[in-house]
Amino acid sequence: MKISVILPYKENFSSEYAGAVSLQLKDTINLSKYKKNIKIFGYTTFKQNILKKNYVNLSTKKFFFQSTSNVYIRNFLDHENKESSNLIEIHNRPNYVKNIYKVNKNLVLYFHNNPLDIKGSKTIGERNDLIKKVKKIIFISDWTKNQFLKGIDKSFIKNKQLEVISHSTNKKSISFKKKKKIILFVGRLNKSKGYDIFGNSITNVLNKFPNWIAIVIGDEPREKHIFKHKNLKILGFQKHNVVSKYFKASDISVVCSRWNEPFGRTALEASSCGCAVIITNRGGLPEASPYAIKINKLNIRNLESNISKIISNTKFKKNLQKKIYNNFTLTNEVIAKKIDQYRSKLIKS
Repeated sequence: MKISVILPYKENFSSEYAGAVSLQLKDTINLSKYKKNIKIFGYTTFKQNILKKNYVNLSTKKFFFQSTSNVYIRNFLDHENKESSNLIEIHNRPNYVKNIYKVNKNLVLYFHNNPLDIKGSKTIGERNDLIKKVKKIIFISDWTKNQFLKGIDKSFIKNKQLEVISHSTNKKSISFKKKKKIILFVGRLNKSKGYDIFGNSITNVLNKFPNWIAIVIGDEPREKHIFKHKNLKILGFQKHNVVSKYFKASDISVVCSRWNEPFGRTALEASSCGCAVIITNRGGLPEASPYAIKINKLNIRNLESNISKIISNTKFKKNLQKKIYNNFTLTNEVIAKKIDQYRSKLIKS
């Protein structure tokens, strides 16, 4: 038996710069009862420290006027013609479905982002065609599912073909007593992630509470937002295992995105480590951390006020941390079982 997993082109399936999709696959495949039957296909320039041994890096060498994605899928289909898959799972690239469907019709499509922003699912016609072609469509949040359903016949709202299976992580073993007075920001340092708001807010907070520090992890080559304070440390990009240590040590984690996050890996990780989490009420973020403090209107004043509220009231901070941590249920074990449930049904059918 063979299950093939196709990553988006240029998704880095490496610890050097692993994306949310790669991290999710690594964690859930390790716990799958089918892990010995799964092959992961992708293309990454980071060929060191590949996350799993059963990974195939596809060639994308092309001739003039050829689409890179078409070459990518053609090379996958070369493998498929040699050894047919019992099930093919396509991640975040609905435009791959058309060509793969010609060879194998036992397909599952994952949406990790807003379907209305992705080539191959922007129009109602494209989405209706996907429903006809694939056996199952998986969304990482109710929000992404609802985006997909815009303009679609209402009969599909409760259709079992469309299912929400969230991202997940391990619930970390922590000690609340060992947490430090750290305010953590993890993510791209751009306006979409609200970093400009965070930077202006945090300098004010650190002036009011000089015994606290703020740590920023992330980078952004396309935008420059420069903030300086003696208690502000900007660490740049860090590997996932390093980031996890900071989540475990930090008291507060801020995820202040302007854009509609499809889910929110940072909020998920922070919740699994018992941080007092502050999020904006955007997209799927409330699903990633249901008990977090939610900001409806993002601005410097509101963010500063909510951070200050947590710092000023130790009892409130501890209760918030424990509530978030104790109610964390999106573990890798739970999600891996959900994925295997649909795999079992589709392989048998």
